Amino acid sequence: MTTAGQSDATAAQRDSTWDAGEARQIIETYRGLDGALMPILHALQERFGYVDDAAVPDLSDLLNLSRAEVHGVITFYHDFRRVPPARHALHICRAEACQSVGARELEAHVKKKLGVDYHHQTPDGRWSLGAIYCLGNCACGPSALIDGETVGRLTPEKLDALMREAEAGRREAAE
Repeated sequence: MTTAGQSDATAAQRDSTWDAGEARQIIETYRGLDGALMPILHALQERFGYVDDAAVPDLSDLLNLSRAEVHGVITFYHDFRRVPPARHALHICRAEACQSVGARELEAHVKKKLGVDYHHQTPDGRWSLGAIYCLGNCACGPSALIDGETVGRLTPEKLDALMREAEAGRREAAE
């Protein structure tokens, strides 16, 4: 399984146009598994970059679940997206080590800069903002993932520069 950052970056490179027929084939492929809903949701998101609301009735019918149950699972897990992914994904480390060296200030800066909170994307679809809890880069905090790549020793200015580089295409996803 990929991390949230890797999933976002990988999905952004895919064609995120929803295809109901292809989605139904994916559902059919996994429907015989015990606890099939989660593997199906992961497969749909892997293919399309998100799980379209149009999949809910098919999932409900084919798995003999209520639409509310399917919707509840999709909305409970923050890694499942219900809209196509943003072009770039930023995940700020919120673990204690990063917080102790400035992650909260970095978080406030990026939320103000992007105008969104965690688990959302900018209205123009350029950036999504997520939280992550420990990148294993504790000695180099505060840290973040930008399009799946770990970066450390961040300041607001350094983060702004890295985001500009990502948008200019000089920072590609690590996958």
